Amino acid sequence: MDRRSFFKNCGLASASLLLMNDLFASNASLEWKRNLQIKPIMGSWFEFEHGFGPEGKYWNSVLPKFTEEQWKSKIKEISETGMQYLVLMAVANAGKTYYPSKLQPRRDYACSDPLEAILAAADECGIKFFISNDFWGNWQDLNKMMTDSDVAKLREKAMEEIAEKYSHHKSFYGWYYPNESGLWNFIDDTTINYVNRCNKVAKELTPHSVNLIAPYGTKSIRLDDQYVRQLEKLDIDIIAYQDEIGVKKTKVGYAGKYFEALYKAHAKAGRARLWADMEIFEFENEVYKSPLIPADFNRILKQMEDISPFVENILVYQYLGIMNKPDSQAYVGHPNSSKLYTDYMNWLKAQE
Repeated sequence: MDRRSFFKNCGLASASLLLMNDLFASNASLEWKRNLQIKPIMGSWFEFEHGFGPEGKYWNSVLPKFTEEQWKSKIKEISETGMQYLVLMAVANAGKTYYPSKLQPRRDYACSDPLEAILAAADECGIKFFISNDFWGNWQDLNKMMTDSDVAKLREKAMEEIAEKYSHHKSFYGWYYPNESGLWNFIDDTTINYVNRCNKVAKELTPHSVNLIAPYGTKSIRLDDQYVRQLEKLDIDIIAYQDEIGVKKTKVGYAGKYFEALYKAHAKAGRARLWADMEIFEFENEVYKSPLIPADFNRILKQMEDISPFVENILVYQYLGIMNKPDSQAYVGHPNSSKLYTDYMNWLKAQE
């Protein structure tokens, strides 16, 4: 799922079958350290606005009205679920920022600095944030966003500004690079060059940062020697692959075999920790053209069971708008979001 294009530009192009070749047959002696228990959700994406309006119908009109206290309350609410990581989707969009910046005008939000509010709350709650370094250009022109030198310069100035303003927060755990091309067969050079340039700047500004990407196209990856070689070139700490259940590119019960193959590829490459970006939404009507709504928890539990043996952590897209504590002081999203929250928390409590 090209969530970095906010779903809109993603086609449902047919994907090639996953190739399981001799690369992994020679890896039989690998000692897997797999946890066969179902892993809980350890984190979520987080946004100040959903970039494609129809999909964010149930929260885009509410978030601009959030006060500082409501933003802080939402972070505390998320921490109560046991989640430890949040991934900020964007710090800017459509020529305006979600924090006070010298580079672009600030969006007209009730809270003057939502980024400061959520990081301050995360400090108190022990949440670790991956902070986005984009979108500083037209997110719909993905190639330009990843290759244009002027966009790159603006992005890097923004990273300097963000590091100066916010990296003192103990919750500033690392960076998230949201522009991604699909992994059709392999990791393309455009992605490698973009990620590696971003990571170079990130490590110069915040040497101890732990940085993350979340590519789509998981079903289509051709996990052969070429993929491993490209993975070895990618300078990134964590890759959270999208399971693509919500966008209906993958059926429930099938994602596990893709993550099993990825586990072997990452072990062979010796590069990048393997996490999951699991989709807990479905579309109200047509895929990519209607609002995102909560999926049924029975489906989500099956997703968790399927991928748990092969990943270090499960992150989800996303808590905000799709889950809500019933008595939330910062309620935002679909009416069924409280049911999903309750179903998940009941399951989580039963695991104790």
